[in-house]
Amino acid sequence: MRHILLVVLMSVGGLLACQPRGDLRQQAHVLVETEHGLLLDVRSQEEFAEGHVQGAVNIPVQDLPRRLSEVGSKDRPVVVYCAAGPRASRATRLLTDAGFTRVLDLGAMSNW
Repeated sequence: MRHILLVVLMSVGGLLACQPRGDLRQQAHVLVETEHGLLLDVRSQEEFAEGHVQGAVNIPVQDLPRRLSEVGSKDRPVVVYCAAGPRASRATRLLTDAGFTRVLDLGAMSNW
């Protein structure tokens, strides 16, 4: 019985850990809505066409290195998202490696 309870608690804890922290979501909204940051969707064009966050710009992660000029100034806030998180993390690394200084990895689009 203790083992089952422990497994259930660990599973619930894991699910909670996957949820976005409120401060991350709030920070993303402030950067986009107040500081005129770019909301960057790095999913494929097909995924973007199926639905996206209003106001987002689509640059698929694989195209990002050759389309960096479309992101704008390197000190402009950029909030990056994708479907589940890995592509947003990759794009965040690409942007920071290219000298962008205000990049926030939101992870999954559902975190918006």
